[in-house]
Amino acid sequence: MDGLAAPQGGLSVSQQVRAMFYVLQPNESSFASLEEVPDYVNKATPLFVVLMLLEFVVSWVWRHQAPGRINDSITSLSAGVLSRLPDVVSRSLELTTYIYVWDNYRLFELLWDSPWTWYLTFLGVDFGYYWFHRMAHEVNILWAAHQVHHSSEAYNLSTALRQSVLQRYASWVFYLPMALFIPPSVYAVHLQFNLLYQFWIHTEVVNTLGPLELILNTPSHHRVHHGRNPYCIDKNYGGTLIIWDRIFGTFVAEDDKVIYGLTHPINTFEPFKVQLCHLAYIWSTFWATPGFSNKLSVIFKGPGWGPGKPRLGLPEEIPVITGKEVPFNPKLPIYLSVYAVVHFALMLGFYVDLFETQATLSQVTLLLRIGYIILTLTSIGFLLEQRPKAASLEVVRCSVFLALHKLSYLKIYIASLAFTYENVVANSIPEFISLWCSLDQFCGRFCLPCTILNHLKCAWVSINLIHIYSLVVRYALHKNYEFLPEMCQIREILERSRGGSQTGTSINSSLPDCSLLLYHYNFMFVVLYIYILYDLTHIPTPRLPLCPC
Repeated sequence: MDGLAAPQGGLSVSQQVRAMFYVLQPNESSFASLEEVPDYVNKATPLFVVLMLLEFVVSWVWRHQAPGRINDSITSLSAGVLSRLPDVVSRSLELTTYIYVWDNYRLFELLWDSPWTWYLTFLGVDFGYYWFHRMAHEVNILWAAHQVHHSSEAYNLSTALRQSVLQRYASWVFYLPMALFIPPSVYAVHLQFNLLYQFWIHTEVVNTLGPLELILNTPSHHRVHHGRNPYCIDKNYGGTLIIWDRIFGTFVAEDDKVIYGLTHPINTFEPFKVQLCHLAYIWSTFWATPGFSNKLSVIFKGPGWGPGKPRLGLPEEIPVITGKEVPFNPKLPIYLSVYAVVHFALMLGFYVDLFETQATLSQVTLLLRIGYIILTLTSIGFLLEQRPKAASLEVVRCSVFLALHKLSYLKIYIASLAFTYENVVANSIPEFISLWCSLDQFCGRFCLPCTILNHLKCAWVSINLIHIYSLVVRYALHKNYEFLPEMCQIREILERSRGGSQTGTSINSSLPDCSLLLYHYNFMFVVLYIYILYDLTHIPTPRLPLCPC
């Protein structure tokens, strides 16, 4: 969370793991000031990756299938990235408003290092989350933000990261009463723990947890919450504890097979449409509904409300679940799937670096990097949907990357990959231009312009393969030694330690060996790129109807 920093010594691996499951003890997670509170969420990023990989392995071995689809998982991760970008330029509203109330209106002050304060805050944060979560389902304008989290038609750990950009601007209200007596440092710890706990319960590889099901929110309980079956709607709102649902009558146990997603699926992977589609629906419904009071009801009553209906709508209007529902899953050629995953992973590198270096970057650099990340997420979303403008947008994205990289607004911090990635991006531009112009397969008939373009494309691919090969070999053997990997520096140190300079051995004599090492280091990227070019030439892609004819 923005504004938080790790204390002296940081967090041990054990503490990071236990924070994920809300089992850190009060004496190791209590802090006198807000500045001492670690950023548990940011430090959990490696654990998110490890647990998602573990979920994949377990699901593959146990169920003989992956826990989700590439397009859906990338969309979930994209939403998570978007939801965190505001933290780069502004402080968390949940903390800012809490600190303001604490500084100006607190009634009394509980001891920050008391276990009683720690446990009371644990209950208070979870109770506040229950009511925010419930209102986010029962008030249409709040649902417009929260529906992002429910829009996935899969249920896996990546779904936990599918978060709304707008939700934070409403949730803070439900925690403010605690600011009258609970120190901000204690609140900041539990706000993060409550969020982290909810990550691991988004999985199907854990069935039930025995007696713990009576008290804790578990994967089984939360699967119900994400279901669109009629018995699942508006149930199991708890964050860490399920007792609030049992007390207030919103609990239901997992029964029939759960079908995930919204009652009316949005069928898109475009990140902004995922975030804003329900707001657009509210806007159109607001103006189409007659009467001022009815217009207000569109905003503040339930998502299923309409004139003459109960506040939360009619249960019989919920679509019937047959068990044969097919998730939105447009088929994507293998090369485009590989391309999307590789470029999304590289974008994550820029995203992580943005948070690590934000204090040292100018406002212009911050905004340009945020803009590039948003452009990348949008372009990948278009590719996953195979939208008509996908190829042209990807040409723009690659061009923007080259410009920002040349002007030093973007930097690839694995130095030995910088040259390779820059060339791959540069050579992707003509490929997507030719894809934009289309092949003759798109017409399904003889078409002179497309046939000419296809032959030109084949010639271009041949030249391109020779070009990229010569670039890599020339670079690896002759140029840009300042970008050689750290292994070359180690080799130079060893040469010096052996007295190489005294015996007349030149330090540069080690460079050909290191360059060969670099050549092999980049080889897998070259092979991947050649495979992409080959597939672009030989595999028909009729799902992109881009033919200018």
